[in-house]
Amino acid sequence: MTRIAHVSAAIATLDRPETLARCLDALLSGAVLPAEVIVVDQSANDATKAMIEQRRAGAVPILYTRQQRRGLSASRNAALGQVSCPVVAVTDDDCVPDPGWIAAIERAFASPAAPDAVTGRILPLGPHVPGTYGIALRQSRVRADFSGRVLPWLVGSGNNFAVRRDWFARIGGFDERLGVGSPGKAAEDIDLFYRLLRAGARVRYEPESLVYHQRHSKAKRMTTRYSYGHGIGAFCILWLRRGDLYALRVFGHWLCWQCKDLAVASGRWQWLEAYQRWLILRGTLSGLIYGLRVAAA
Repeated sequence: MTRIAHVSAAIATLDRPETLARCLDALLSGAVLPAEVIVVDQSANDATKAMIEQRRAGAVPILYTRQQRRGLSASRNAALGQVSCPVVAVTDDDCVPDPGWIAAIERAFASPAAPDAVTGRILPLGPHVPGTYGIALRQSRVRADFSGRVLPWLVGSGNNFAVRRDWFARIGGFDERLGVGSPGKAAEDIDLFYRLLRAGARVRYEPESLVYHQRHSKAKRMTTRYSYGHGIGAFCILWLRRGDLYALRVFGHWLCWQCKDLAVASGRWQWLEAYQRWLILRGTLSGLIYGLRVAAA
């Protein structure tokens, strides 16, 4: 008999019933199952709700909520506000969890010197198709523990992480000014990891915690480059407005990284890579402006 872990799973979704069904089917056929799955839906129609209804008869309850407030951060906050387990695992509707995903998360939180949050590997889904790209990948097989002041993008990504429920509540959840669907566009996960570490939490990158992320078209990748830069710019300036000077160091590292890669790509005539870095830098500037104008939290 398949064992059920004392871990909740949370997924936010928007108009992607087919990919969400693929995600749920993988999650619910894992070696170890979550105790519950919370789905928060911002879709324009009832297709996602109908798909969920078809899967309610299984061993794991699926809790469905329709969300009117827009944005990934708002949906994740709504989802994590409903969990009943002490640990919640989060992925996206275009990801496919590995069969051992929940088991790996459960082991990490049960280990000696257990962390307060866990991130993990993210690999591209399926074989390579020309013209498609992996996005938000984490491919290292080396386990790493993070605490204190750390460059937050080294820690992990929001489409594969788990956190103790009490720690999530302690830091106030996701900043709804950031993330897909908000004017901040991205970096809600970077901000969450930053606040966890700032508050004293320990975060572990656990390579056995693995999900596969759907490949995207070139056009989609170009769009995400600008958005990602915008989110990082907004994230940095919002913390600087609060008097957190470490955010200035984070911004300096980010700017040097992007400018260096732009220069290297240009010197090698790698124009696609150079264009992506230019989009990131352009987005970063727009994010700085947004972060200066938006109301304080």
